[in-house]
Parts: sequence; C-alpha cells; structure tokens
Amino acid sequence: MTKHLPDGESQRRLSDTGVEAAARRGRGANANPSGRFERSGREIFDDGWTPSETARLRTEVLPERACHIITRNASPDIPFDRSINPYRGCEHGCIYCFARPNHAYVGLSPGLDFETRLFTKPDAAKLLERELSAPGYSPRTIALGTATDPYQPIERTHRITRSVLEVLARFRHPVGIVTKSNLVVRDADILAAMAADRLVKVAVSVTTLDPALARRLEPRAPHPLKRLEAIERLSAMGIPVMVIVAPVIPSLNDHEIEAILAEARARGACEANHVLLRLPHELDALVSDWFAEHYPGRAQHVFSLVRQARGGKVYDAAFGRRMVGEGPYADLIAQRMRLAKARLGFAGERVTLNADAFSPPGAQLSLF
Repeated sequence: MTKHLPDGESQRRLSDTGVEAAARRGRGANANPSGRFERSGREIFDDGWTPSETARLRTEVLPERACHIITRNASPDIPFDRSINPYRGCEHGCIYCFARPNHAYVGLSPGLDFETRLFTKPDAAKLLERELSAPGYSPRTIALGTATDPYQPIERTHRITRSVLEVLARFRHPVGIVTKSNLVVRDADILAAMAADRLVKVAVSVTTLDPALARRLEPRAPHPLKRLEAIERLSAMGIPVMVIVAPVIPSLNDHEIEAILAEARARGACEANHVLLRLPHELDALVSDWFAEHYPGRAQHVFSLVRQARGGKVYDAAFGRRMVGEGPYADLIAQRMRLAKARLGFAGERVTLNADAFSPPGAQLSLF
C-alpha cells in the first residue's frame, strides 16, 4: 500500500514500515521508511496473503558506475579535504550510522535498504589512477571509508578497497583508513610498506566491549575482540593505529570510554578520538525505534542527554559542534577522554602523513 504524504511532511511512523523480526534477523534497523525526498510513503499491512514462513531479507549487491572516485569537502572540523568510499550502503547494519540518510539520494530507504541493498564501485582503482595522474593534482591525505566501511563483508569478494590501496601505494599517496573490521589485517602487506614511508594510518572504531550490546548495535560488524586484535597486529607491524570510541551513546556505552581506551592502548594504539552520537535526518526516527525495541526503559533518558548536548535539539549540524556536541554532558565526555588519554600515554598530537613522497608512476619520463 502507498500513502501519499502532504507537502513538507518529513516524519514517518516507523511502525507502519516495520518488518517482522524473523525477516530481519541479523539486521540493525527494524523498519524501512521512505527517504526524505520521496513524495509517497510505504505502509506494511496484513492482507491475508502473507506466507506462513517469512522469507529472510537477503543482501543485494549492484554495481554503480561512478564518474569520479575522490569526493571533496570543505568542512573545517574534519582533518581531511578528500575521501573515497568504495561502497554505498553497509552490511554491518550499525543502527547509529550517520551515513544511512545518504541512501535517500538514490531513492532507497535509510532503514533496511541501507544494509541490504548495496552498491559497489568496480571502477574505483581505474578512476583513482586517472584522477591522481591529472595535471596539477596536489596530494593531501585521502580518507578511505568515511561514510561506509571499506572493509564490510562484501570486500572479501569484491576487493575494491584493496585495489584502491594498490594504486595509492604505487603513487606513494598518503591515506587514512577508518573501519570497524578486522578484515583490514588482510592488507597488512600493503599497509606495512606504506607505513615505512609515513603514508598510512588506520583508525579502528570500537563502540563497546560488550558482545551482546555490539550484536544489537552493529549486528554484522566483527566482534569487539576481533577489532582489538586487529589493532594489536597492525601496531606490531609498525602501522600507526587510532582507536575511535564512536559513537558515544549517552547512558548506553558512555561508561565504557576508559575501558575501551585502556584495551586499545594495551594493544598498541597510539591515538584516540571520540564522536558523540549524531542523528541527522531519518536517523532520529530509526534510532528511536531501535531503542523502543531493545531498551524501551532507557529511551527517554538517552534522548534527553542527546538534546542537552545538541542545544535542545536531537541534532545540530553546525561545524565545530556536530562531532562532539556542547554543554555539560558533552564537556564531561571530552574531559574524560583527555584524562584517560593522558593517563594511558596516548599521543597528544595526531600522526601526520607524508604528502611529499607523492610520485606518479612515469612522472620522471615526462621530463624528457
């Protein structure tokens, strides 16, 4: 059934778009609401023809023919101005993922579609080589995996992230990787060689040390212990690793900050950072629905603290505040991070990568 929404109506009742628990087992979202750009919404109802056994949602993967692979930004509160995302959508299914609303740009739902209808960029390496070879290209660190995880499960077979790293290694181009998967260790051969020339660092996201909570929050992401083991293995190879406590969710995982930092530091992480829960666009309703299912007694308190840290709103997109928030609660989290980092011996400054080593293959031949 399709119901038409009045102009300007942006909120959907997720109970109307909910999917049976048996069908979405192993997924993060429990609904599939229409994206904010759609003029009609979907409503699920029983018409009597529902089969007795509900079919499980399967992951669909389609190629996306991109014209460019490097995305530019001018955001003053993030330490990079360019990024690459080999995949659109993410099978990890993290309910809190701030990239979920991006699926609305292709007419899909930020809910279950985001984690079940994925897109690959098979020409990523070819496009990257072309863009790095362009006359006048000026190298600066490329962030790999800023929206969706470059090491999500489909990377095992598609290997697009590895092909991108192979190009960056040949061009001696600096790259920073963000992931919550231990699959990154697979590419240690490339990363170790790049690290020797200060061309790479890896940021590993650890949301919680509690396996039960991790299973609910990020159902298809690797076990927290696997991520800690990845930190240890990469660090042992001389690859600088940052641990990111992200997102910090008030009254759910905020009590674990010091424990996560201590575990990561013991395994060799040299930097640490955090990001406060961000709820842009459709994410507000999706996370609210998730709490209603998993932690109904905490929802009101959690969102009260979120609003305290977001100027009374659920989300504040202003530069300088969107990542860490403001106010007493946000300040307390920041202070705890500073104290724990100092006590544990984390570096006070970020590892800087070497852009001066950039050397496009064949560049010397152009002199003759």
